[in-house]
Amino acid sequence: MTPNLQIEYRPIDALLPYARNPRTHSPAQIAKIAASIVEFGWTQPILVDGDSGIIAGHGRLAAARKLELVEVPVIELGHLSLAQKRAYVIADNRLALDAGWDDELLSLELSELSEAGYDLQLTGFDDDELAKMLADLGHGDAQTSDEDVPGEEDEDFPERTA
Repeated sequence: MTPNLQIEYRPIDALLPYARNPRTHSPAQIAKIAASIVEFGWTQPILVDGDSGIIAGHGRLAAARKLELVEVPVIELGHLSLAQKRAYVIADNRLALDAGWDDELLSLELSELSEAGYDLQLTGFDDDELAKMLADLGHGDAQTSDEDVPGEEDEDFPERTA
């Protein structure tokens, strides 16, 4: 049984990166994570074991160090066995790679954010990716119909489906 998860703050110097973490983080990616933390705040706590060993969140820890933060939010997963912790270090990253994008909806969201003056760099896409997606929105089969555009009542935040 999974215990109730609770967020607490711990000093970053007390957190121990997993030496055998196979996921890498480039300086450019760390900069993007740091920019995301500045813009949105902490949205995903670092996951640690009962001894403050990092299970997931190595990139967030590196970004916190770049930002010279003193403490970060963590969730302790003390209920995991050693094998489960080691497997989750991999699974946490690998499972996200299987997700895809609805290119038409992504282009529409980015276009509307751009029109609102939002800095699209904060979405994590680079300039070339953004230019292609925004260009694709107005060309080819990716045209939207009136039914695809949210009504006035949905302008603040279009309805989300699970």
